[in-house]
Parts: sequence; structure tokens; C-alpha cells
Amino acid sequence: MDISPADSSDRRSGIVAVVGRANVGKSTLVNRILGEKISIVSPVAQTTRNVVRGVLTEPRGQIVFLDTPGVHRAKGELSRLINRAARASVEGVDVVLLLFDSSVPPREEDEGWCRRLFRYPEAVHVLALNKCDLQRNHAEDYHQMWESVSREKGGNIQAHWVRISALTGEGVDELLELLFRLLPKGPLLFDEDVLTDYPRKLFIADIIREKLFSRLREELPHQVAVEVQDVVEDGEELHAEATIFVDKESQKPIVIGHKGRLLRAVRRAAEAELSGIFERRVTLSLWVKVSRHWQKNYWMLKRLGLVR
Repeated sequence: MDISPADSSDRRSGIVAVVGRANVGKSTLVNRILGEKISIVSPVAQTTRNVVRGVLTEPRGQIVFLDTPGVHRAKGELSRLINRAARASVEGVDVVLLLFDSSVPPREEDEGWCRRLFRYPEAVHVLALNKCDLQRNHAEDYHQMWESVSREKGGNIQAHWVRISALTGEGVDELLELLFRLLPKGPLLFDEDVLTDYPRKLFIADIIREKLFSRLREELPHQVAVEVQDVVEDGEELHAEATIFVDKESQKPIVIGHKGRLLRAVRRAAEAELSGIFERRVTLSLWVKVSRHWQKNYWMLKRLGLVR
């Protein structure tokens, strides 16, 4: 389908970094805007571990969204790597879209992001109050926080405020209209049919990890990693072989579950979702292995796409 406007010189194109602390709804927002799932979603911090690029192309132009990991208090090398990737994502972008969870009062990490924006006065800054569908509303607290930081920093950047609900879609069309208006005119950065350039193996691993997160105790997900070793396409079917890594021997039976039930449930749930996404039958072979201190192993982190 031809999505080009009548006058291509009016087309706008650019990069928008979607940033914020953990669990404010960044991945939910990007998935809703694209109409496809490119990032996994979970209430567990560190769900998003990589910067994921999602591409929206329409007659108005093209927006490349950077769905970034949520910044949180770092505990260990993995957390530091994730925070570093999130903070570095704002360098060189056209727009920084900072999300707040307006259903709860501001936290230290929210103020930290506000302060960080003043390091990039060349970018356009949009501040989005997410979860406006919930009755609890702390919008005024976030405005006051921003004004306080702005006064301290000299007030040399302008912020555009919006109210949205990534869950229900309220305000998202208005947000997109604002983003296209703020982006510079220019050619497309990706081909029209590109939705994401996120590697398929990493995406499959993320889906498996999402299903694990939804079933594991809250403290264990941070000790879990998933690596897809091989993907084989056979006609209308796709088969992937993956290893789930845990940090301790005692964690292995937790991931497997009684008589293998938890691992089987994870496999089936991941297969069902992946089959819908890829529009073909997907089967998985999963193994669980212990890799002591994998979070400190540079080569392991590199294989997982967490270091470049």
C-alpha cells in the first residue's frame, strides 16, 4: 500500500526515545502505537533489558521509537548495564518522550530523568502523564517537580505536556499528532514495511522470559536469562531451541516446576503467542541450565545482546 503523502516534502521523520523509570508503561505505549507487540510487558522491573526499535510509518511520515529499559536503583552489574543503556538512548535523538506514572507520586528516579533532560537541550522534550485512566491522579505533583528542577537548571528547555493512557489508548492519537508536528521534515529512515529491526532470536527469547516472569516468584526473575541458540524454518513451521539460565542450582527446580509443569506451561504459552505473531506454527525446545554469576560474565551478556 502506498503510504506516501501527496507532497513527500511535507513528510516528517525522526527518532523518539521513550524513557522513564521502571514500570511506567513504556513498552505498553510503543506496542499500542505500532499495533503490534515488539516489546514484552510485565510488572516485574528489568522486563525490558535491551533498547528495542519500533518503526511507525504512515502518510505523515515515520517515527522510530526507542523503547528503553526502565531506570531503577542498580543492584549488581546487570542493573548497571540496563541503566546505562537507557540513559545512553537519548543521545542524538530528535525527541525525548519521558513517561510518568501519574497514578503514584513522583519518585527519585523520575526527578533524576528530569535533571538528565537538561543535558540535551538540542532535543525536543515531551512529558507524558501516563495511566490517566486510573482514579489516582498526581499530575500536579509532576508539574511541580519539573518546575522545581527547571528553576534549578536555569529553565533553558521547553517541555510539552500530554495526558495519556497507554492501556486504553486515551490521548495516544493526540500524542502522535504532537510528535509528528515536532519532528523535522525529511526522508524515511527505514523502508516502509519495516516494523522493527530487533533480532528474531532476541525477540523469541524475550517472549519466553515474559512467560517465565508471569509465573515465577518476584525475586527470581532477575536471576533468569534466556538465550535462543537456533531457529529452524521448515515450510509453514518454525522451531526454536532455547536455554533458560539460572544463577544457582536451587533455582533450577523452581523454573522447571513440579513434574515439569511450570516449564511446560511456559513453553505452551510462548508457543501460542509466537504462533500468532509469526502467523505460523511455532514449537520450542527449552532446557534449564545453571550458569553461576552469568550477570558478571561479559561473553554471556554479549550473547544476550546486553553489551555491544
